[in-house]
Amino acid sequence: MAQETVTQTYAVTGMTCEHCVRAVTEELSALPGVDEVRVDLAAGTATVTSTAPLPEESVRAAVDEAGYELAVGGV
Repeated sequence: MAQETVTQTYAVTGMTCEHCVRAVTEELSALPGVDEVRVDLAAGTATVTSTAPLPEESVRAAVDEAGYELAVGGV
């Protein structure tokens, strides 16, 4: 049986260019259990597919490490 995945979308503030997209993608991809990260620069969102729900603190720390902020309240 295939493993279930969880997809969560987060609002990220401060992204303005493709470098921002790469930085956020790299940091979120490094979180345990993450299979895929899609960052939409125009929408200011990051959609993360993982093997289990990610703790918001971990996502917030990864986005912070990339130099951006997780918007309060999410998407």
